[in-house]
Amino acid sequence: MTQALTGIFPVAPTPFHDDGALDCEGMKRVLDCMIDQGVDGICILANYSEQFLISDAERETLTRLCIEHVAGRVPVIVTISHFATEIVVERAKLAESCGAAMVMMMPPYHGVGLVPAPKGIFEHFAAVSDAISIPIMIQDAPLSGVSLPVPLLVDMAQKLEQVSYFKIEVPYAADKLAALIEAGGKHIVGPFDGEEAVTLLADLDAGATGTMTSALQPELIRQIVVDYRDGRSDAALAQWQRCLPLINHENRQCGLRAAKTVMMEGGVIGSDRVRHPLTAMSPRTKDRLIQMARDLDVIALRWGK
Repeated sequence: MTQALTGIFPVAPTPFHDDGALDCEGMKRVLDCMIDQGVDGICILANYSEQFLISDAERETLTRLCIEHVAGRVPVIVTISHFATEIVVERAKLAESCGAAMVMMMPPYHGVGLVPAPKGIFEHFAAVSDAISIPIMIQDAPLSGVSLPVPLLVDMAQKLEQVSYFKIEVPYAADKLAALIEAGGKHIVGPFDGEEAVTLLADLDAGATGTMTSALQPELIRQIVVDYRDGRSDAALAQWQRCLPLINHENRQCGLRAAKTVMMEGGVIGSDRVRHPLTAMSPRTKDRLIQMARDLDVIALRWGK
């Protein structure tokens, strides 16, 4: 890759039929809708894709299907997170062989009582870096419960050839992004934020060059990044203030269910089913979600109609 990836790289939801089976045709429609939303790239098999509820065989099917269907229209990032180093290495090799632009991975974790020492975390990422020739994005998220201090991240960026992108979505993300960029310098190629862009403006102030949101309203959030990078800070602030209520409702009330529910309402997919033990959102939460999405006229709410 010769040019750094920047902009908005939302996570694609994984659609299922009402019986819980994988909806491959729906997956293609999700990808097409996201591309029509004007995304700069797409991330698959992430936490908001229900990656922890997808079998190994389904992962391989989705990796091949998504990259083949996108067909180079935008770059695809494949999430490969797992506790076992051998498994993430194999997932990384598959992603690269299929044409992924990048892989994303969290540090190894399996509950608060089973987290490797910093040396083990470094070796986990090193094994993947040695196995592939595409960039690695380190996902630093509260979900793992793993502490990734800036010195450790910088050490990996400096010493591991493929580690150059970072998705920072911990509390006080802007401060961590700023510290990471300052300490890592040229080795920090892609500082991204996440968590549905709930802290996006502060993170852009800190130097973020990309954001990884959900697929709910990327066409609206992308404009914040475009305006900010073009020096239109007032316009970026106004757009962020416009998007923030829906961002907040998704982040605090709906979670990964939001994009699927709006896409079903908009005819993109036939079901907003999430796999057990996850459950559907309450009618109260869903009604507010649809109302807010309709007020913003999001593309996903009308794409399939």
